[in-house]
Amino acid sequence: MDVIRILAAVILPPLGVFLQVGLGLHFWLNILLTLLGYIPGIIHAIWVVLRK
Repeated sequence: MDVIRILAAVILPPLGVFLQVGLGLHFWLNILLTLLGYIPGIIHAIWVVLRK
């Protein structure tokens, strides 16, 4: 399941975060980071997925 979350984090970062933690602070932070720049959103999403 982690492989699917990592792929989702690379393709669509908020989806990867949502699959890991749901609609929490990290989800909204990731949407903001993705809107500001795609790469920061990916980095944050991969960090969230691999952290848990």
